[in-house]
Amino acid sequence: MSGKSKASPNVNGAGFDATATLDPSRALVPAVVRLNEQRVDRGFWPKVRRVAARIPFASDLLSVWFCAKDPETPTAAKGMVLAALAYFVLPTDAIPDILPALGFTDDAAVLAAVMAIIGKNLKSRHREEAKAAMERLARDG
Repeated sequence: MSGKSKASPNVNGAGFDATATLDPSRALVPAVVRLNEQRVDRGFWPKVRRVAARIPFASDLLSVWFCAKDPETPTAAKGMVLAALAYFVLPTDAIPDILPALGFTDDAAVLAAVMAIIGKNLKSRHREEAKAAMERLARDG
């Protein structure tokens, strides 16, 4: 071994490699968490504004986002949430989002899985914030 640790097979000296297979076991590696947080910070709200009216799980998606932004959410739960949200934000995923009726099924499955994993960390206040955000999106729509 060269003694040089590799943060993720998806992170290299040149940045993110979108062609590499994502390794879910690396979701909590600090460098990967930071990368996911950057992706989510850049892309979450623009994508939500574009698609919220078309996806039935928009409120759950927003609840999870508010959970990730909550300072009381444990670091491990945040890491898992950021990985799921980064998957939603990335333009490349298993089923392209532009496909009618099918495009967001993979995103919904990832969201359902992360909601099951983070469980009690998803608080009623996150759901209330999501509901208020959905109302704002509908109003501003």
